[in-house]
Amino acid sequence: MKNLPCYLLKLIVPTAAFIAAALVVAFCLTAAAPASADEDWRKLHEEVQAGRIKPLGEILDSLLRDWEGQVIDVEFEEDDGIRLYEIELLGPEGQVVEFEVNAETGELIGIEGNNINGMKRQ
Repeated sequence: MKNLPCYLLKLIVPTAAFIAAALVVAFCLTAAAPASADEDWRKLHEEVQAGRIKPLGEILDSLLRDWEGQVIDVEFEEDDGIRLYEIELLGPEGQVVEFEVNAETGELIGIEGNNINGMKRQ
């Protein structure tokens, strides 16, 4: 760095410091996320163990008895006080359909997507 012109040295040093600071901030933000996600999944597991929420395996078995497709995404959320599994299936014709299932009762409460009837088992 001694051979660099002064104006380049002034550009390099602050840029390196900025990059280092950005990496530290990014690391801190990502390090905090898994602990929260782990805690959320632990609480969900406790709810299943206590019988307040149906196990995902049971929900998927029930869903796949009536509908044809491959599971491509599963989310758990609470909407207006109702705990839901949102399950996306990839159908035999390439369609993606989202199923909303009440996590407490196992009841199918909503379906969204294209060519839904093409996924219904006979």
